[in-house]
Amino acid sequence: MLASRIFINTLREAPAEAEIASHRLMLRAGYIEPLAAGIFNWQPLGLRVVQKIAGIVREEMNAAGAAEVLMPAVQPAELWHASGRWQVYGKELLRLQDRHERDYCVGPTHEEVVVDLVRRHVKSWRQLPLNLYQIQTKFRDEIRPRYGVMRAREFIMKDAYSFDRDAAGALASYQAMREAYSRIFDRIGLEYCIVAADSGAIGGSQSEEFLVLAASGEALLARAAAGYVNLDQVPCAAPDAKRPAAGEEMKKVDTPGVASIEELRGFLQQPPPPERCVKTMVAVGEKGMAAVLLAGADQLNLAKAGQHPAIGAGARLAEEAEVREAVGAGFGSLGPVGMPLPVVADLRLQPCADFACGANEDGKHLLGVNFGRDCPEPDYADLRLAAEGDAGADGKPLELRRGIEVGHIFYLGTKYSDAFKAVYESEDSGAQTMEMGCYGIGVTRIVAAAIEQGHDEHGVVLPAAIAPFEAAVLPLGHEEEVAKAARALYEALRAAGVDVLLDDRGLRAGRAFSDLDLVGVPHRLVVSKRSLAENATEYKPRTGGEARLLPLADAPAEIAKLVAAA
Repeated sequence: MLASRIFINTLREAPAEAEIASHRLMLRAGYIEPLAAGIFNWQPLGLRVVQKIAGIVREEMNAAGAAEVLMPAVQPAELWHASGRWQVYGKELLRLQDRHERDYCVGPTHEEVVVDLVRRHVKSWRQLPLNLYQIQTKFRDEIRPRYGVMRAREFIMKDAYSFDRDAAGALASYQAMREAYSRIFDRIGLEYCIVAADSGAIGGSQSEEFLVLAASGEALLARAAAGYVNLDQVPCAAPDAKRPAAGEEMKKVDTPGVASIEELRGFLQQPPPPERCVKTMVAVGEKGMAAVLLAGADQLNLAKAGQHPAIGAGARLAEEAEVREAVGAGFGSLGPVGMPLPVVADLRLQPCADFACGANEDGKHLLGVNFGRDCPEPDYADLRLAAEGDAGADGKPLELRRGIEVGHIFYLGTKYSDAFKAVYESEDSGAQTMEMGCYGIGVTRIVAAAIEQGHDEHGVVLPAAIAPFEAAVLPLGHEEEVAKAARALYEALRAAGVDVLLDDRGLRAGRAFSDLDLVGVPHRLVVSKRSLAENATEYKPRTGGEARLLPLADAPAEIAKLVAAA
């Protein structure tokens, strides 16, 4: 392809709002351009990367026996009512009405649609197993879209759905997808790990995440003997200490403007230690709403909260309006005394006495509070997120790394097939409910994750399998012989099967070199009057090598060999 025809828009500097490397470099390299918050135009170079990833995904999904479909992006609300997720999914679900005032949503996922499709057409055991997949645009109305395409509202995803006769077949399909995903990420060339995960709003009894290891990742991982585990899955033991007897009387104090543990301790003249400052949050899940108590600076683990029967799957933090309606006070002023919601406390609070907490009145806190005396004893559960230095299962302190989720597989069981009465006629025992799994890969997110894992001070460093071009030919100078030789080399590389760019824009050498490094072309071949004097091209790899001369006749085969080896 000719660079003059491809609409290359590189920038010298990234906009100030770009916070992480992938966001900065995708903007500078002209991969993406923002249209609205969390919504991007994919420009030609970026789209080529997306298409190469999608091509690998499609090949492996087809090889695993899945059949490609394309389902509507806009989905009728009645399907989401049938699954119960219209209410549960929350504000990330973009809802809209048509001219007839019928309710729809823009699909963040397609479990409802695919089950509706399959239940209409699959009637017999002979039609199972079945696996349908698509590569399509999704929309999730993130409250704070950030980090470019890493946390975008609109994105491209591969989602697949398996249907089986029984649990054994469904688990076999799950394993087949797990192996296919491993082949996908191996072929792309990323360092990744597989960890057990919370199923969240998707549901089901088993799920695993595929995470690209990168310092900027939002997922926290703990190193384990067999690799890594998701920090959400690390249990925290109850403390050995026993609760002392109450030593203080409860009293209410005015705390205007105080909304956090840090502010409370800074406000009080004699503040209690952090472990005796109890913060109260409100979590909502499919089972209901509950007040959740944590000690000091501990963080709530929503995956664990979702396992509590008072909250349930898909746990999220309640919004301010929900909290005020339920409790009568806002964030920063909540506490267990007089709390009208069910109260669940983290295990670390079992030995806690004479603690400080919110008074369920704005601008007021309570000191000297004791469970059993001033408020009912709460239900205790493991609710906090493990932290670096906590003891792991082997007794050693946890060592943490970060990862970027790029894939997630779920064994769903009959969660959706029960709701939609997706049944088939079995060979010998009548109507049976189909067993399901679902499997997602964030196609556009992989682009960002790959750049987070592969970049340097000059720009993007992508694996050759997904680079926008495998090689670039750059003619330097205006001599006709240079242009002809460059064109001949370009055509020879194409004939050798190399995905090659001819940079015919006529830029100065420094700017051209900088652009090719920035956009992540792995192999650069320069044709100049000086190189032609030796019947050669100057070859330089994007990383790990110095420039050297290659005979023009040998260059196509050698570059093709380098590309194949990568």
